[in-house]
Amino acid sequence: MKVIAYNIKRDEKEWLALANYKKHDITVIANSLTADTLSFAAGKEALLVFNNDVLTAEIIAGLKALGIKYIATSSFETDHLDLRAAGAAGMKIANVPLSGTDNKPELRMQQVIKNLDLWAAGKCVGKACCCQNNCGVVKAFK
Repeated sequence: MKVIAYNIKRDEKEWLALANYKKHDITVIANSLTADTLSFAAGKEALLVFNNDVLTAEIIAGLKALGIKYIATSSFETDHLDLRAAGAAGMKIANVPLSGTDNKPELRMQQVIKNLDLWAAGKCVGKACCCQNNCGVVKAFK
C-alpha cells in the first residue's frame, strides 16, 4: 500500500520503519498536513496522521480528490479528525484502540502497520475502526 505520513517525530519514524519492515511504501513528510502540503498525498492510498494534525472537512475533501481511501491515526483519540466528513467521503478510518499497553510509540506503530495490512488485504480493522460507514462488519467487533 502506498502511504504518506505527515508530521512524524524522529522516534515515531524509527518505530514506524521497524514495524513496517518494508511492507508498505511509506513516504514521510516532516511538515504538518495543511492546504499547502496536501499535494504531497497525490498518488497515495492511505494517510498516516498524528494528534498534531487536524483534518477538517476541507482537508478531507482534498485528500479524497487526490485518491486517499484510508486514514490511520497513531493516536487513541480521533477528535482531531472530522469523522463525519471522512465517512461522507467513503474513507475508512482507524486509530490505535485503548489497551493496557501505555503510550509506547513502538506499540502504536505496530498497530498502525497492522491496520494498513488489514486494509491492504481487504479486511476490516476490527476494534481499531473509527469509520462512520455502516458496513455491518465493524459492529461485530465493537
